[in-house]
Amino acid sequence: MTSSTTVRSPHRLYGRSGELTILDTLLARLTAGHGATLVLTAPPGLGRSALLRHAADGWGDGPVLYAAAAPGERRLPFSGLHALLCSGESRGRSVAPVPDVLRAGLAPTALLDLLTDLGARGPLLVCVDDAHDWDPQSRDALAFAVRRLPQDRRVGVLLTAAEQEPGSAAFAGLPALRLGPLDDAAARALLEQLTDGRSPAAAVVEEVRREGAGNPRLLTALVERLSHDELTGRQPLPEPLSGGEELMHAYASRVRELPAETRTLLLLAAAAEEHEPEGAGADAILLRRAGQLAGIDPGRLGPAETSGAVRSGGGRVRFSHPLLRRAVLSSASIAHRRAVHQLLATVLDGPHRTLPRLVQRACAASGYDPALADSLVRAAVPPRPHADRAAALTRAAALSTDEALRSARFAAAAEHAWLAGEPGRARILLARVRAVPEPGRAHYVRGQLALYDGPVADAREALLTAAALLAPRDPARTVTALLGAADAAWAMGDAPAYLDAMSRIRPHGAEPSLGQYCAGMHAVLVGRTGEGHALLRNCFESAARTGDAAELLRAGISALVLGEVEAACRAGARALAAVRAHGPDVLLPQVLEHLAYGELRAGRHARARTHAREGLCAAERSGQRNVAAHLHAVLALAASVEGESAQCAEHAEAAAAVAQPHGLAQAATLAAWAVARAELADGRSAEAAARLFPLVSQGPRRGHFATRMLAVPCFVEAAVLAGRGSEAQWAVEEFALWTSRTADPQAPAQLARCRALLASGDEAGARWEEALTHHDRAAGDFERARTQLLYGHWLRRQRRTREARTPLRDALVGFERCGARLWTGRVRGELRAAGESVAAAARGTGLPDLLLLTPQQQRIARCVAEGATNREVALRLSLSTRTVDHHLRNVFAALGIRSRTELTRLLNRDDPNPAPL
Repeated sequence: MTSSTTVRSPHRLYGRSGELTILDTLLARLTAGHGATLVLTAPPGLGRSALLRHAADGWGDGPVLYAAAAPGERRLPFSGLHALLCSGESRGRSVAPVPDVLRAGLAPTALLDLLTDLGARGPLLVCVDDAHDWDPQSRDALAFAVRRLPQDRRVGVLLTAAEQEPGSAAFAGLPALRLGPLDDAAARALLEQLTDGRSPAAAVVEEVRREGAGNPRLLTALVERLSHDELTGRQPLPEPLSGGEELMHAYASRVRELPAETRTLLLLAAAAEEHEPEGAGADAILLRRAGQLAGIDPGRLGPAETSGAVRSGGGRVRFSHPLLRRAVLSSASIAHRRAVHQLLATVLDGPHRTLPRLVQRACAASGYDPALADSLVRAAVPPRPHADRAAALTRAAALSTDEALRSARFAAAAEHAWLAGEPGRARILLARVRAVPEPGRAHYVRGQLALYDGPVADAREALLTAAALLAPRDPARTVTALLGAADAAWAMGDAPAYLDAMSRIRPHGAEPSLGQYCAGMHAVLVGRTGEGHALLRNCFESAARTGDAAELLRAGISALVLGEVEAACRAGARALAAVRAHGPDVLLPQVLEHLAYGELRAGRHARARTHAREGLCAAERSGQRNVAAHLHAVLALAASVEGESAQCAEHAEAAAAVAQPHGLAQAATLAAWAVARAELADGRSAEAAARLFPLVSQGPRRGHFATRMLAVPCFVEAAVLAGRGSEAQWAVEEFALWTSRTADPQAPAQLARCRALLASGDEAGARWEEALTHHDRAAGDFERARTQLLYGHWLRRQRRTREARTPLRDALVGFERCGARLWTGRVRGELRAAGESVAAAARGTGLPDLLLLTPQQQRIARCVAEGATNREVALRLSLSTRTVDHHLRNVFAALGIRSRTELTRLLNRDDPNPAPL
């Protein structure tokens, strides 16, 4: 099809993995002999034709009939159905001749009979693009046929239809897949491909992404209109961006046939969103008052609701798609738009609506207006949200005549956009700063942006420069810049650079805990541990009494340095509540990261995973890749306990992908530790020891100074099990010194365990008892179970197998209690070696054998118990044969069995009436 709504697919389809999986599943069903029908629906430009073409090109098990409109045609004539049957594209073996009755005139059941006959001969895929554009008779015949195709006839039908088009109603009720806009990651990936080799400026990419609203065709059109200098940032971008006019026309055509008064109300609704947060819609009461002032009955909005252009609810009126709102605005004349904005400004009366009123006046302005700009600046103050203040300052800058004042206001708007969690918007605004009357503020925002999403070494230098420039006149921002520089140095793992930044901070009176924090961290890092801990405890107690999110974050960090992980979790939870209630939004991912890390240290892995996932979504949504890398590392650590090795490796790789180019030493250390811990769980101690040795040793490749000691117990365990125990002695000595300086409740037990691993004879036995005694004084099922596992292993190696079974059983129960599925296989192996049936031990926990498996393992086990081969299981569950082999080995190990026959017997006993897959 070549009509105005078609998107020509780029080299690959971005952001459509879910949709492609659904199409692949449908084609797999068709190959297996099952018919299926699916309607792809979407607003213009989202790629429904590209997906249809992908399905047609990917089908190789039979012929394809593909029908599309001819170039320049808007409506297929009656012969369009004949084109499908007689001259549509056909791949694979040829299709039987079409009966003469279809050439002479369309019988109601003729298409159904023909497709049924063809399906009886072999699999057939029918693809119809823009079926809503067919003439009514052909469209009705197609709908009649696809609704009545027998499922045992191997005919797959894929249709595309535009949303809210009259012709689409013929296919209502059929299975449908609605395409949505691309998410930010997919839009960026598409833009990277579209601009490949042209070195686009980051701010330009973000502006195009924002304007493109996730629409592939619009993104493509916007990029094509940019000159090289505009794309690389050498020339300012046009305002507004040009491109996509044909697409906007397609959206506008959806409301063009509505009554004139309805279109005016739609224009009012579109204009009213200018002073609202993105996606909030228009205030229904405001719209009603504006309509009445214009002499329009508010009920005239009904036709727009009936057509699906807008929807009302909760006191708001929202457009069905953001591009439809934009099309309504752009299709109106300039004079009409200004009149509507002025009307809204008139209705927005009262002091509580000052900023929205000024924004509407700014939209109605025909040129520069310094007085209005000054009014916007005065209104952009707390308690207005940062996003609103950024928007107001942006409009004030556009209305200002003085270039220096314009730049200052753009820089201020950029800072508020960053605080609102919109780094892309902040970069765009910074790109509009031409004169720099306050260079420190621009450097400050650039440094903060790099701290959250860039090389942290660059962030540190930018923030130090900003602090020097801001110091004479802005002490509060100077302190914040230096704290940011210290955070950058911490992320880098550069302790001297951290101390340098902290030593420059001169706290002001508003935050007394800040001075204690700076002095305490400095004392700890230079070795004055007692003094540092006293200062940090005072800081924690002082900051914990506040409701400020930033102070509570510092309280949590202080508690972690002290080793008081429970206090750190409490401070993190309070910081989360504070940032959700009062902002700023930019802190939300970081607060969730710190809370998840504290919970991980406290042994609450499931809760840590929950908060880390939420934080990861928030970080990706707000473009904070550095925070996302740390959250991936936390998720990798959680997966090294509760998940599977593949999950751990996936998160660790995601963390490393950002940590390496951005210099995030802490995230890299945590990710490597997570992978090594998963290797230990799998019994691969040699690989774990090799991975951990550079992290815990002294040298250029050592891990982060604040986290390397946490990995020492894993290194000692791996080294001893791998026969490299002599290399771990120095690490235990260093860990003993660290233990004496921390309040971490797990450290004494871990130290005793490390010493037990390196000891022999009676000394080793005493050390094991010491470790278990320490565990009795501290919470944490996971660490206790690890000690019991290693103790049982030691007893077995001492040929005390009967004694070994008790701690091993306790370890199995402990791992099951804390959800450490990855570790239970290792315990079961030890139990087998100690002469105990693992299935019997598992039944002693009160769990059915089937519940000892992960959900994926349960599905595979059931299939195998039914007699399926590994290849058949792979086809049934859409997995690779290799993945099935891997999971099946783990099933056998987990259940302590060696054959499929044993598996069948075991599952039939535990689950005589299995649920369907």
